[in-house]
Amino acid sequence: MNIDGVNTGVVLDHIEAGKGWEIYNLLGLDKVDCTVAIIQRVNSTKYGKKDIIKVDGDVDLDLDILGYFDTKMTVNIVKDHKLVEKVKLKLPQTLTGVIECKNPRCITSQEQEIVHKFRLSDPENKKYRCIYCDVVYKESK
Repeated sequence: MNIDGVNTGVVLDHIEAGKGWEIYNLLGLDKVDCTVAIIQRVNSTKYGKKDIIKVDGDVDLDLDILGYFDTKMTVNIVKDHKLVEKVKLKLPQTLTGVIECKNPRCITSQEQEIVHKFRLSDPENKKYRCIYCDVVYKESK
């Protein structure tokens, strides 16, 4: 299979195999006006299998969302067919509008227009606490 390179844009590499579509949707890449390629289950010497997303166009990506999703992912910035920057992701200190508080007593449950905000409370276990009610966010998998 032949997927062209990126002229000017972003290549998201080392995505956990099978998670490419989820990242595509989280970033709203269906709404961008440029070419986007999702390559799934590519052989990787480091991870066994991986997904790759190539965006050929100038787009702003939320690195906090990507860092929260997977810190092993690499963000490669390309200009004129050349790699100009390789960004290693890390867990963001705060998350705004990415995850939602499940506490029914939280102000965000009562006041729908309030944006959900969380702060990193335990980097080892990737735990975030709601800044309004201090409840720990638990992922439902």
